[in-house]
Amino acid sequence: MTGDRIALAVHDHRGEGPPLLLLHGAGRTLTDWAAVAPLLVAHHRVLAVDLRGHGRSPSGPWTVPEVLADLEQVLAAHGIPGALPVGHSLGGMLAVLYAVEHPDVTPGAVNLDGFGWGRPDQYVGLDPDLVARHLTLVREMNAAAQGRELSADGLKDLLAEQRTTSDRLGIPYELLEAGVLRSVHQRDDGVLEVRPGRGEARKILAAMDSLDFFALFRRMPTPLLLVRAQRAELSVPGLDWFEPMMAAYAKGLARDLAALAEECPRVCVAGVDATHSMLLENPRAVAETILGFTV
Repeated sequence: MTGDRIALAVHDHRGEGPPLLLLHGAGRTLTDWAAVAPLLVAHHRVLAVDLRGHGRSPSGPWTVPEVLADLEQVLAAHGIPGALPVGHSLGGMLAVLYAVEHPDVTPGAVNLDGFGWGRPDQYVGLDPDLVARHLTLVREMNAAAQGRELSADGLKDLLAEQRTTSDRLGIPYELLEAGVLRSVHQRDDGVLEVRPGRGEARKILAAMDSLDFFALFRRMPTPLLLVRAQRAELSVPGLDWFEPMMAAYAKGLARDLAALAEECPRVCVAGVDATHSMLLENPRAVAETILGFTV
């Protein structure tokens, strides 16, 4: 580590052609790209990283400038400062931020379903005040779920949950297992913890919530691909309102992205037949969508 910069863990997938930097979502790791990256290497040099505080990368203060500096350091170290950032969820937001901050060397950005929870007025047909209250609850639940501590049996239970998810969504279990095992580490007190830790995760979520995404998209000086998940998110037990609320958001997001593409010729909008977990559910469609933009 130099100053506030972090030496990130990197998986170099090699490949030939213009370089790509693959960025995962919050609470995830570079293993999310394991099924997508091999489909890109025929056309691109491909690197994937664990963001700070995730996977096998060290922890450090979480602010956008520090995280972007980490990425700059990775690209400089590999001699590819002009790589195009491609990110999912939080990684998609960071891809756009990086491209905006480095317009002279970055040829564009790809944001895969990195739109956050949006604005209450984007939830078509719903009362914005009610949506705002529900979003507060969802954010609190997300924050509380981060930094999970595990006993040995707890790790077994977590892997069993991944088996259930595999069966429900048709995701290869091996991909889910690899992500969990890369995320779990043993603290100095001997406790197993799913990274990022709770305090770090809250800062990440707060940073995401503070961004005005559509204002950021309009600032992009280079081509931008925005990709939306086209399948509805799964229901949440005990929250009968969650599924219809997310369906309303999907309508508003589709409307606003179409208007943005009409307004800004450099912005392209596409969809992938998957839920938010698109990298794992439909890697071929994700890769084809990326290549349709880059090749």
